[in-house]
Amino acid sequence: MDLFEIDQTQRLRREEAAAKLRELADALARHNSVQFERNGHRITVDVPDEVELKVEVELGEENELEIELTW
Repeated sequence: MDLFEIDQTQRLRREEAAAKLRELADALARHNSVQFERNGHRITVDVPDEVELKVEVELGEENELEIELTW
């Protein structure tokens, strides 16, 4: 299968970022899949009942909060 990758950065207000995270969290809670779009193509990612959750925080000149799900 070809690699499907989305690497997108956008500047949002904190509340808008929270809304996007909430939308993703709601999709994960309700379904066993989430959908993404790239260049007019939609892909559905099946997510199993158990995943590994990694939270990484970096504080310095530039601060970063990274949330990663793997399975």
